[in-house]
Amino acid sequence: TQGLPATALAWGPWTTTTGMATTLDGTRAGRNGVRPLDPDRALDLLSAALTGHRDRPALVPAHVTVPPQNRAPVRRAAGRGAGGTSRLRQELAGRSVAERRQVLLELVRTHASLALGHDSPTAIDPDQAFQNLGFDSLTAVELRNNLNTATGLRLPATALFDHPTATALAGFLATRLEDVPAEAAPRPTRPATRPRTGHEEPIAIVGMACRYPGGVTTPDELWQLLAEGRDATSDFPTGRGWDIDGIYDPDPDARGRTYGRRGGFVHDADRFDAAFFGINPREAMAMDPQQRLLLETSWEALESAGIDPAALRGSTTGVFVGISANEYLLLGHEGPEDIEGYLLTGTSSSVASGRIAYTLGFEGPALSVDTACSSSLVALHLACRSLRDGETPLAIAGGATVHSTPGMFQEFSRLRGLAADGRCKSFSAAADGVAWGEGAGTFVLERLSDARRNGHRVLALIRGTAVNQDGASNGLTAPNGPSQQRVIRAALDDARLTTADVDAVEAHGTGTSLGDPIEAQALLATYGQDRPDEQPLWLGSIKSNIGHTIAAAGAGGVMKMVLAMRHGILPKSLHCDEPSPFVDWDEGAVSLLQEARPWPRTDHPRRAAVSSFAVSGTNAHVVLEAAPAQAGAAAADEATAGGSAVPGAPATTVAPWVLSAKSEQALCAQAARLRDYAAAHPELDVAEAARALATHRSHFAHRAAISTTDGSREDFLAGLDALAQGRPSATVTQGTAVPAPKTAFVLSGQGSQRPGMGSELYETFPVFAAALDQVCH
Repeated sequence: TQGLPATALAWGPWTTTTGMATTLDGTRAGRNGVRPLDPDRALDLLSAALTGHRDRPALVPAHVTVPPQNRAPVRRAAGRGAGGTSRLRQELAGRSVAERRQVLLELVRTHASLALGHDSPTAIDPDQAFQNLGFDSLTAVELRNNLNTATGLRLPATALFDHPTATALAGFLATRLEDVPAEAAPRPTRPATRPRTGHEEPIAIVGMACRYPGGVTTPDELWQLLAEGRDATSDFPTGRGWDIDGIYDPDPDARGRTYGRRGGFVHDADRFDAAFFGINPREAMAMDPQQRLLLETSWEALESAGIDPAALRGSTTGVFVGISANEYLLLGHEGPEDIEGYLLTGTSSSVASGRIAYTLGFEGPALSVDTACSSSLVALHLACRSLRDGETPLAIAGGATVHSTPGMFQEFSRLRGLAADGRCKSFSAAADGVAWGEGAGTFVLERLSDARRNGHRVLALIRGTAVNQDGASNGLTAPNGPSQQRVIRAALDDARLTTADVDAVEAHGTGTSLGDPIEAQALLATYGQDRPDEQPLWLGSIKSNIGHTIAAAGAGGVMKMVLAMRHGILPKSLHCDEPSPFVDWDEGAVSLLQEARPWPRTDHPRRAAVSSFAVSGTNAHVVLEAAPAQAGAAAADEATAGGSAVPGAPATTVAPWVLSAKSEQALCAQAARLRDYAAAHPELDVAEAARALATHRSHFAHRAAISTTDGSREDFLAGLDALAQGRPSATVTQGTAVPAPKTAFVLSGQGSQRPGMGSELYETFPVFAAALDQVCH
């Protein structure tokens, strides 16, 4: 615009390990004819350009050579030559579907390894995304072109993006080749004509996982906290960069300050095993910790259900998560520059559900729900509707909240709605405001008939759910009693139950002098009627233990009631020495759980309900029932687990305990956790543990097995202890699995009469040794 000349230099790679284009694959660039520049020469060229010289004759011939025949050797090395297509079809002919897919997978891995400059196809993990393997748009097109040559197909340029792993791409090739049936890979998808089951079938909770204050990382730890009546609130976290002294002021009138500095915190919310999920450190830094917790608990909930998460890839599993606070977005401008490009997905609420579906490969509905404090219960409601309508056969539902900033504490200080001591005093005369908390709770759900057919352990049933809105009530943020009554009755109608059929309610119970009385009056007007005085509705709130966890609050309440029904105990609500005087407790048979008590004996199964209300005006109510007896499933489990794990083996042989992880360090940590669990649960059956470890968990490359001859618990514990500490042990076998292993059979005459016979044959007979070597190769 100023009429001056401009010079642009397009630099190629330099020969040093630092400098220009250091991330460019030198091998691939060389095949493209781009040779690296010597740094001294490059700086001379830069100087010449800046001083006005045009050194193109010296630059181009010396450093860039793009012969037109450069591609041909690569294609011939990776492809099948002029008759490659016909030979490929001949190789596929007469093979089974599985064998054809294996041939095509090897074809894809071979071309992929060449495109990336690897020496062997084994460098290509068949289930790893091409993007994570190092493919970019250039190498993606190169691989597509070479596969076109090898197969005779015309694949779209987006083939690698539409089918993002070697396994998926091989399956796509199989469907495109004329003589290969377009048979989808086996996966647990719903039938196309699944009939609607209606509302008569309950939904089964088959898996649970959580993170909550007080160091709670599992449902068992949550129950321990509740059973002991512990208060899990604490001072503000010190590792989040909060200016705790600067924002605290005991004066409620101080603007921009908080008069409280306690709450329920997950203090290690910044810890995340990004590598486990294939997420690079930069992207992990840009991810809202709520996304991280949901990802971790979703995986753990599936494993707790006895489901290998990897086995669900490609299924129509649904994801429904509640997420409200979006404070991490406010920190985006403060983060390092190299996380730019990841902030959009890292801080978008919509991605909270989408990331779970993407990471685990689910293709069913994925919804992020934000109705503020009722979010996770609304997500649970939507998941149940999706299951009942036949939209999805399996669903993950839950919610998460992490306070990345102290904004909620400051805001509620202005509203004078914050408890100064950081404790929720639910339904108590001492109630003086909300105490904010954080956490995550996740459930795995399926129809009861499916759970039974799949042999999954049922933790509890969801009999009915309902959601509604306050509408034009007395203020946008004020709760509405008539609406709460309506949502309770709607959930009971959905469950085909009456108010007298429910024994206890896990209330919203925020500990505010306005909200608690409105909620209590709604409960008295519904559950408190038409029931004998000796069988009152028992009322409590987990918020008295861990604070108000917002989008994870409803999930925490459901988890508490599931655990309470299973243990037959109703935990006490804390900080409630005297019931609220603003509630007319004589209007119905409702009693506060000021002390823990056994679950009441009735003529019906144990039942409980959970309520969530929100500043959004969206109310939710869920009716739960204790899990039915599973005599058939238990017998099947016992038959599977009992006895020797090796047919024909001596009676003293016991199945090993197998462990796997994505790194050796993680494998040791896994061994330590299993050792601690087994030591704390002496009732654990060693055979059942072996079966669960082998069949209910994902298997990764780093593996170990603890074997004993007599099934001694002490030997198993000793082996785990050695593995955890990295010490050698005679009971521990450890190694790394080969990616995409193949199976071959050697027919050795009469077969094996004793352990070790095959190795003796190998050492003794050269012909047998040569045959085995050939097969192994």
